[in-house]
Amino acid sequence: MSINTISVVMIAKNAEETIEECLDALVRFSEVVLYLNHSTDQTEEKAKKFPNVKIVSGAFLGFGETKNAAATFAKNNWILSLDTDEILNNTLIDEISNIDILETKRVYWLKRENYFLGHATQSKDTIVRIYNRTITQFNANKVHEKIVVPFQVESLTLQTPFKHLNITNINQTLTKIIHYTDLGAKEKKTCFFGTVIAKSLFAFFKTYILQGNILKGWVGYVLAVNSANKRHYKYVKQYIHCQEEKKK
Repeated sequence: MSINTISVVMIAKNAEETIEECLDALVRFSEVVLYLNHSTDQTEEKAKKFPNVKIVSGAFLGFGETKNAAATFAKNNWILSLDTDEILNNTLIDEISNIDILETKRVYWLKRENYFLGHATQSKDTIVRIYNRTITQFNANKVHEKIVVPFQVESLTLQTPFKHLNITNINQTLTKIIHYTDLGAKEKKTCFFGTVIAKSLFAFFKTYILQGNILKGWVGYVLAVNSANKRHYKYVKQYIHCQEEKKK
C-alpha cells in the first residue's frame, strides 16, 4: 500500500503539548485529518504549519461517534486512527506502506508503548488502528471506544511499536480524570458502595503489581494512584447517580 492511499484521522481538543511531535512524524502521509472540537489553546495554530493536515471542526459526540464523524472527512477509505499524543516512527510507517491495499477485509493491530511523565511504563498494549471504512468503523462507546472487527475480517499485527505520550504534565491527570469519568459514569448507576472500593483497590493493584510498574520507582507509584483515582471517581459518580435516583 502506498501511504498516499491511507488517511490519518485524529480528533483533538487542547493538544498543544504533543501535536507538533505527532504531526512531525506524519509528514510522509499525504493527508492527515485533524478534527478539532472546541480547542482553546494553540493546537490549531501549530497544526496549520503542516501542509498535509486538513483541519475540520465539529462537536464532540463521545469518542466512538466522534472518530467516525472525523473519518468521513478523509479522501481515502483506508484509515489510520491516531490520538494526538501518539508518535509513529519511520520503521512503522515503512511497514504500513507495505500492507496490501486490495485486501479490504482486513484490520491491522499496532503495538503501543505507553509513557507517563516522559518515562516508559510496564504497560504495553496492542490495538486495532488501521481499517477500511467501507468494511467497519468504531463502535458508539462514549469512552473506551474500539474499532469493530467483524467475524469475516482478518486481523494482522504490525511488528514495530509506536510511542504513546499518555501524560506529559501531572496536571493532565486531573483534567483527564474529570473528562473520562464524566463520560464513563454518564447514564450509569452503581448502587453498592463496596463496588467503588473494590474497583479502586484493584485498579491500583493491577497497575502497580500485576503490570509490574512497581519496578518503575516513584513513576510507577504515581501511575498506579492515577489509575486508582480514575476508577474511584468513575464509580463514585455512578454511586451518586444511584442515590439521586432513589430520592425521586
